[in-house]
Amino acid sequence: MSEERFGEFVLVRRHADGHVAELALDRPKAMNAVSTAMARSVSAACAALGEDRDVRVVVLTSTHERAFCVGADLKERNSFSDADLLRQRPVTRGAYTAVLELPVPTVAAVHGFALGGGFELALSCDVIVADRTAVVGLPEVSVGVIPGGGGTQLLPRRVGAARAAELVFTARRVAAGEARELGLVDQLVEEGRDRQEALELASRMAANSPVGLRAAKRALRLGHGLDLRAGLEVEDAAWRSVAFSGDRAEGVAAFNEKRAPQWPGE
Repeated sequence: MSEERFGEFVLVRRHADGHVAELALDRPKAMNAVSTAMARSVSAACAALGEDRDVRVVVLTSTHERAFCVGADLKERNSFSDADLLRQRPVTRGAYTAVLELPVPTVAAVHGFALGGGFELALSCDVIVADRTAVVGLPEVSVGVIPGGGGTQLLPRRVGAARAAELVFTARRVAAGEARELGLVDQLVEEGRDRQEALELASRMAANSPVGLRAAKRALRLGHGLDLRAGLEVEDAAWRSVAFSGDRAEGVAAFNEKRAPQWPGE
């Protein structure tokens, strides 16, 4: 396993021959509150991972024992003028967008508090694995703002408009069991197992064609919300991008020869 640090607060670890990358939020003194500096580091790490053709899956984790991420750094913001807040906006928004737009499958490993922007980072991933200590929620209206890292758009796509409205308008925190029942998280695992289970899930994903994984993610993301006819056109374009690839040829050959494929990744 190799490690690379992006700024002070983000650590990238590479597992499984570099095919699984772990983006670890590493600001333990602030329970991973998203400061301006941390947002820049998340964006930089995602840019590097997105360009690395060896990376097939990214797992978003936390080094803090009791929290995934508690959201925006309100202590930092307390010192901001209106102009400061306006200048910060594209930086923080860029971090959430960077996670959302990673071209490979993404898995969030959540334990403890995942609130506000912290939960939005998880929502920006394709799959959320949570342990039984997880507490999630979007409490922004309780401090006079709204979810601004994608929460008002990503949450209703997961749980429906009415359920999302209730959660956003009440600003309530949701414990792990109910979160799984409502679809706020996808897998519920035993306490302390979120990171390991997420990495194992990522390894199973990463065993598949890197060309296929990127194309499948593109089709899933771009097709979501379109009418069926338009969505099928998105799917067809993604299919055409892989149908004549080296990965497709190797996958068919490996299947017929009853062996594990050796993906060329092109």
